[in-house]
Amino acid sequence: MSQGALWIDSNEQDQGRQNRVLQQLIEGRTNATGTVTLSTGATSTTVTAPTAGANSAIFLFPQTSIAQSSGAAYVASTDVTAKQFIVHHSSSTSTARSYYWVALG
Repeated sequence: MSQGALWIDSNEQDQGRQNRVLQQLIEGRTNATGTVTLSTGATSTTVTAPTAGANSAIFLFPQTSIAQSSGAAYVASTDVTAKQFIVHHSSSTSTARSYYWVALG
């Protein structure tokens, strides 16, 4: 998961640090992204996502060609909770089914 410089404490007093974080947000960077490799021999994979909340929408994008050709992977809205979500997928022995994810909301 991206953990770059986008963390800022609620008591931050350094105006320069605040400006750098805002600049990165304007440039499209976010901590609400990551990658997941689907578990082998299972039909679901739990992802730890510190910035996700119960009302977040999770979007998956294939990272590897095997992920793209292996069929659908999805996240049901009921499987998104504070700081984690569950990806549902077919069972496979492949260790190369990797996805990028984005959590919005």
